[in-house]
Amino acid sequence: MQIEEHLSRLDALLEPWRARLDADHAAYRNHCRRMLAFCFALHPPSDEEREKCVIAACFHDLGLWTDDTLDYLPPSVRLAREYLAAAGLSAWSEEIAAMIDDHHKLRASTSPWPLVEIFRRADLVDFSLGLVRFGLPADFVREVKSRIPNAGFHARLVRLTLRQLVRDPLHLLPMMKW
Repeated sequence: MQIEEHLSRLDALLEPWRARLDADHAAYRNHCRRMLAFCFALHPPSDEEREKCVIAACFHDLGLWTDDTLDYLPPSVRLAREYLAAAGLSAWSEEIAAMIDDHHKLRASTSPWPLVEIFRRADLVDFSLGLVRFGLPADFVREVKSRIPNAGFHARLVRLTLRQLVRDPLHLLPMMKW
């Protein structure tokens, strides 16, 4: 399995958000890169599927920073839809919205688009630090983690969760779905 370390398309999509991501830019970019490595290993994509995955990866957690909320799925979907409309890719809007909206489901997605479940699994591989692998070899997951550093992504998630606990303890993980 090949690890693509340089994803210029992802970098171009993330560039307009650099200032908003601020100190978390490298952490989020690397999370997206690791997730895409797992995504492409779980399902070698066609060119169109690859583009959809890269776009979804760029926007999937972005609402954390743009809207300063742990309930970030709706703003992340909104940002992706706005981008797709501006780029003339509105035909992909429902599928990419589902990829983002379902990526924190605890159970498998029932979406009609196979990429939605692949994307969910890839995010969970990275979020779980490789404890959940969906059949990916442990050596491959370790290599991805070694070559694409965490850069503080998981530590940032812990800080955001603690902040949410203080703000609204009854809605600790609003982005999670059954």
